[in-house]
Amino acid sequence: MSAATVRFILNGEVVEAEVVDPTRTVLQFLREDMRMTGTKEGCAEGDCGACTVVVIEIDRSGDGLELKTVNSCIQFLPTIDGKELITVEGLRGSEGELHPVQQALVEHHASQCGFCTPGFVMSLYALYRTNDDPSRQEIDDALAGNLCRCTGYRPIIAAAQSMYEQSDDWDAKDHEVQLRAIGRDDSLEINHDGRRFFAPRDISMLAELYECRPHATMLAGGTDVGLWVTKQHRELNTIIYTGRVRELLEQRVSGTHLEIGGAVSLADAIPLIIEHYPGLTEMFRRFASPPIRNAGTLGGNIANGSPIGDSMPALMVLGASLVLRKGVDQRELALDEFYRSYQVNELQPGEFVAAIRIPLPDDGVIASSQKWSKRFDQDISAVCTAYRLQLDGDTVTDFRMACGGLAEIVKRAPACEAAVNGAAWNADTIDSACDALASDFSPITDMRASADMRLVAVQNLLRRFWLETSGEAPQTVYTYGR
Repeated sequence: MSAATVRFILNGEVVEAEVVDPTRTVLQFLREDMRMTGTKEGCAEGDCGACTVVVIEIDRSGDGLELKTVNSCIQFLPTIDGKELITVEGLRGSEGELHPVQQALVEHHASQCGFCTPGFVMSLYALYRTNDDPSRQEIDDALAGNLCRCTGYRPIIAAAQSMYEQSDDWDAKDHEVQLRAIGRDDSLEINHDGRRFFAPRDISMLAELYECRPHATMLAGGTDVGLWVTKQHRELNTIIYTGRVRELLEQRVSGTHLEIGGAVSLADAIPLIIEHYPGLTEMFRRFASPPIRNAGTLGGNIANGSPIGDSMPALMVLGASLVLRKGVDQRELALDEFYRSYQVNELQPGEFVAAIRIPLPDDGVIASSQKWSKRFDQDISAVCTAYRLQLDGDTVTDFRMACGGLAEIVKRAPACEAAVNGAAWNADTIDSACDALASDFSPITDMRASADMRLVAVQNLLRRFWLETSGEAPQTVYTYGR
């Protein structure tokens, strides 16, 4: 269905917004069109959290609501068609009183310059709505996408712990009724001055659109494509949005595999993966931030192919494969055969990632992934490593290692693997494996780390994995404040 407007709910009111530019961000719309300036622009790349808003939609079961934070600075306006958007202005009570989250921040002196405060408010509001008794770790995790440069985090965390002492007038049923009233059952197509935005509803329509328009930009969560617009100032003339395609939003467990649709968000995919591979918990907790994980997709992270993409090393050692589709044709390709060179992969024109298939773990498999970065939470990796290990007593029967940040693509470490497979799982073997890593990779020097430091880091991370599996070191370094 062709349309000139997108329709959504903004702070309780139905809005029909004319789309002049399909890449206009939600933040631009709020601040420039609606003059709602509570939501701030700090970085324009989804890193600081000052622009955080809450999006609500009918969940995939069709029986309830899904509430999540997103970064409005990189979210394109047409992607919120049929959804509800709540900003900091929408939290005031019926008589203008502060929301319990805001009141708690006031009482604990948790704001100083105030620039970051609206983003913290919205992250805490999402936590308030979805978790009525969060642990300290859950509070920290919820705030991992928000940066404060003057107050510090202690009073903000204190506010989070006390905000439940007051209640608000939330009625989920009212929000659900409004959302069902504005829902769009058919596909969305926007055409303005030759710039087009397509949001198909099923995979057949998506495949047909992309096969006919192979040079179109495929848009999932926008956590990477958004930066093409806000930072690189690219003009995207044709966009095909995958976020409404039913089949791409599904995930299932078979007798042999996890299968995750290409448009499943990281926030939804990660719990399923961790359920079967708990050793990946720490890495995935440090993977971006809640607003990024809520918007970004596992399929998009893979298709983008950044050499520092954190999901790929883990999926590679687990033996993941990709279901690729073009038109009516479909094929399956191992992830470790997908990348050719820097951001060049095996996708043919008009072909897309329909699903990711991850084998279920064999008995006794140990899987782990480690992330090394300057900042512990919400930072881009300098090095990311992953391992899959099987032992027969003290002898290694199967060892796989993959690394990101050490080459122009994420890839396995064949020399290191050869040094370990069939050997005893001991310090001498690990020393040989660390030496072999120097022949597997020729790291670069950049703003995140020097080449020498990267090589030392990846060797030490492997040693850490050995110490963890040998019981000589704790299996997490994520302990502060817990």
